[in-house]
Amino acid sequence: MVRQVLLGSTFVALCAGVTGCGGGSGRGGALVGEAPQQPAPSTPAPPQEPPPPEPQPPDPNPPEPHPPGPTEPPVDDAALRASLRQAGVGPVILRPAEPAALITLGEALFFDKILSGPRTISCATCHHPQVGTGDALPLSLGQGASGLGAARRASRPEQVIARNSPPLFHVGAADMDVLFWDGRVSRDPRTGALTTPEPALNGPTPARPDLAAPLTSALAAQAMFPVTSPEEMRGRPGEDPTNELADAPDNVAVWARLMARLVGTHDGTVGGVEEYRRLFRAAYPDVPTYDALTFGHAARALAAYQAATFNFFDAPLDRYLAGDDGALSPAAKRGGALFAGAGQCTVCHTGPLLTDRQLHSIAAPQLGPGVGGERDDRGGALSTGDRRLDYHFMTPSLRNVELTAPFTHAGAYATLTDVVEHYRDPTGALLGYDPERHLPPEFRHLYARDPTLDQARLASLPPPLRHGLPLEPSQVRELVEFMLALTDPRARTPVRVPASVPSGLPVAD
Repeated sequence: MVRQVLLGSTFVALCAGVTGCGGGSGRGGALVGEAPQQPAPSTPAPPQEPPPPEPQPPDPNPPEPHPPGPTEPPVDDAALRASLRQAGVGPVILRPAEPAALITLGEALFFDKILSGPRTISCATCHHPQVGTGDALPLSLGQGASGLGAARRASRPEQVIARNSPPLFHVGAADMDVLFWDGRVSRDPRTGALTTPEPALNGPTPARPDLAAPLTSALAAQAMFPVTSPEEMRGRPGEDPTNELADAPDNVAVWARLMARLVGTHDGTVGGVEEYRRLFRAAYPDVPTYDALTFGHAARALAAYQAATFNFFDAPLDRYLAGDDGALSPAAKRGGALFAGAGQCTVCHTGPLLTDRQLHSIAAPQLGPGVGGERDDRGGALSTGDRRLDYHFMTPSLRNVELTAPFTHAGAYATLTDVVEHYRDPTGALLGYDPERHLPPEFRHLYARDPTLDQARLASLPPPLRHGLPLEPSQVRELVEFMLALTDPRARTPVRVPASVPSGLPVAD
């Protein structure tokens, strides 16, 4: 069931649209962090430079690396830990481990373009390990675009997907039971009942249990839908005569045709790929025939791979919460105290993943083709039919957030500083949004200022946020420093990308 939240007078802070396949993350190739700028190389020394002075013995009492200023007393570590724990911030509980054979199958499927209609795009195209498990773009570029990450380019307007690609760093958590920017896929943790855009999968007694039964998580259910989107993976009728997915009459038919590609029909004797038959047989030894396999089994394998692979939950904050006072810098501690205290950020960014998995409005700028047939994106109102959720989007997890730029549902901001500055003055930030400053050149034309729609976005804000948060510039820096402490160092090293996939299609984009 999609969780709906109407904040009323609740004080909301930093429900940062910081960080779909989510729509359904360019900037210069590198991921956007908040690390200090490296100094320029020094000028070469002239010849005949005098010899350097003799090295001095190390200072036995070196100064503290980040000493607090005279007006910045040290943060009480016990009090900060207590306030964070009160907000539920703590170790992430993972879902039970899946069998190795299921994970192996999921890896093959994740990188194989066979899942797309024209066989030109894979799940990894928009969720690549080398690009922070996103794509480093404000809005993803789907079927027909070319390249990887910030170098990916569209050749036609319809290749632009409506929303920013969400990262995968949090998807292995046991309680990640609501997905997509508009929360349109969810799983009831008590009953296992699904809520999705496909009625045949939904409820305690789904009409197609053969498809729904393997979907043991919201992540698995989510994996059913990018392949059905014409913009993302499916493709459109008339574009490619070899694409049998494009003219399928409904989602169920798309899924059936994909399984025919993977394992064939007539119990695997007609079509299919022999290596996929072997992988599915190893992953599902209790399924009696190939014809009994459905795309639900493929989706569960995709979820198993993602959950097992992108688990990076050993950040400096975790070490700090475990008792290491030195794991956070003084600035990060001050940011943490603000985050969990006066800033009220934990109203939305709560729990081990620092998300309440609910829908909120922050009046973020809109760009791109829009959703629902209009050049607008009303978020949760479109997925639920509840107009009170106009312009409400899912609170993103802040785990490893510095690696996942750009931020917000439409990728409107390139840095965490930009996002926090939005909270200082949402009205001024929205009405004064400058695409020249915030967007790569290829995306600037996708922003169209609309005063009427901007006023509707501002009207969707909860009252306390309409006047912004009274943050000093130093506090903005400290909040960002705290969010940098949510990065597991291992997340900076991309996971392995297979050299080949069972279909024989190229892995590289």
